[in-house]
Amino acid sequence: MQATGLTFGVPLATLRWFAGNIKGKKAPKDVEITSTPPALRFSAVVDAMGTPVRAAASIKIDEVTISEESLRIGVRLRDVKLSLAGESESPVATLIQSGALDLSKPGNLVKFVPKKPPAVVEAEGDRIVIDLMKVPKLANDPRVKRILGVLSPVLGIRAIETDRDHLWIKLRATPAGLPEAIGKIRKNGAAK
Repeated sequence: MQATGLTFGVPLATLRWFAGNIKGKKAPKDVEITSTPPALRFSAVVDAMGTPVRAAASIKIDEVTISEESLRIGVRLRDVKLSLAGESESPVATLIQSGALDLSKPGNLVKFVPKKPPAVVEAEGDRIVIDLMKVPKLANDPRVKRILGVLSPVLGIRAIETDRDHLWIKLRATPAGLPEAIGKIRKNGAAK
């Protein structure tokens, strides 16, 4: 942690450990996480409509906007690759083998997914924006709204980048937002 720069790092080994411990039938398998500064490179075997597919992409977070009502994360996906992780004759396998998918613009593909998750609020070109506050479980949790209401006036995220071994999160402090944050703490304390 670099206190003066409001920057802290998460070792990539920690991310790999968490990814390796994800459990569940639909959880990604054989997850690999490496750095391609300033991005992260993810690779995993996922179930695509019953077809095991190895998916890989370089992921760069280019926007994080936090407010009481919104937690938006803008992601750029580059070098997207899909390959079959086994033999299959499914429609998904046929589509991947044909090379008909334009993986250079994954946002355009996501934009036309019929049942996309409610958290996906924008998708265009190589960029996808998700708003975690569109996830009903988070949106309906009053604690999450209270925490965001107190933190968002005084603390934000300037950038998320990588180097060889770490994911670096660079925070932005806004001292001018302190009165608003204190007011929300008082309001939340009185509401209990």
